[in-house]
Amino acid sequence: MAVKSKKKTVVKKSGKAKKTGKPAARPRIDVHSHVIPLEMLQAIERDPLRYQMRIAEVDGKRRIVREGGHTFPVFEEFSDPAVKIRGMDRKGIDISFISPAPMVFFYWLEADAALAASRIVNDGIAKMAAAYPDRLRPMGTIPMQSPDAAIAELERIVRDQGFRAIELGTSVEEAALADPKFRKVLHRAQELKVFIFAHPYSFDASCGLEGYYLRNLIGNPLQSTIMAANLMYSGALDELKQLKICLAHGGGYVPYQIGRFVHGHKVRKETRALTKTSPYKLMRRFYYDALIHDPKALRYLIDQVGADRVTLGTDAPFDMGEEAPLAMLDKVKGLTKREREQICHYTAMDLLGGKL
Repeated sequence: MAVKSKKKTVVKKSGKAKKTGKPAARPRIDVHSHVIPLEMLQAIERDPLRYQMRIAEVDGKRRIVREGGHTFPVFEEFSDPAVKIRGMDRKGIDISFISPAPMVFFYWLEADAALAASRIVNDGIAKMAAAYPDRLRPMGTIPMQSPDAAIAELERIVRDQGFRAIELGTSVEEAALADPKFRKVLHRAQELKVFIFAHPYSFDASCGLEGYYLRNLIGNPLQSTIMAANLMYSGALDELKQLKICLAHGGGYVPYQIGRFVHGHKVRKETRALTKTSPYKLMRRFYYDALIHDPKALRYLIDQVGADRVTLGTDAPFDMGEEAPLAMLDKVKGLTKREREQICHYTAMDLLGGKL
């Protein structure tokens, strides 16, 4: 089980932690902060063929290189919890849910290999969180390509390590999360009262997304939008009434194109085949991180879904993350004290069922 402590961890410049004082009455909570545990990085180095990726020096920097040529940086913050804490202190974050970076979801592997990899990642994340129990909370990964294995790993990390959140890709290779074959996994998460953080997973570069980093700039929010729409129109959200799902990057395009979703639900029979519930109502079934990079857009998100559905998310340590989340809130026009407290603390607490 997760280790609990009544004292707050403070990191000195040396990187060593000391215990001082009590946690803030309303700690600022970040639900979107990535890691790749050292144990997983070492496993990739030992057996790159097994994981279909390798670690190499590219332009003088360590990077993960996937088959097919995609590369991703290896940050020190990925595997060193003391560095993660320093980053949180710099951003004004008290508690972070640390989740695997999407390149180690391993949805492309055979089920047995994916399950083994998930265990390495989850055990490593649990170890990192245990090093700073007042500051870090573990968020796990499960091998969704095998729903039975996914449920087994979900039950293990909840039972043995006290996980209360999992990160799922917005799709599983070519399959939508709303696909009926995944429904039993979502039901089990609901039964265990584990919240889901849905993160963009992969996007084929096509139709003009080949250059300018558009696979991320446009592709990532588009993936969240596609996932959310499928969950809405498939009736999955009607069926899973207690399941809590938080969408990365402000929900993609959902809050800003919800009128089109609603209009389509009125005029197109395809959208009403499996649900009679308006997408406008279903929009509030989701939670949203505040990672939008624009105070006007964030104000619009808050007005659309309510501050009680918006929470902090930094996407640390990636360059597309938010380095100054509290300063961003300062720029939001008319943000009330209560809205700020909701975004910084209470919404995440709701995702957790009211208990840290």
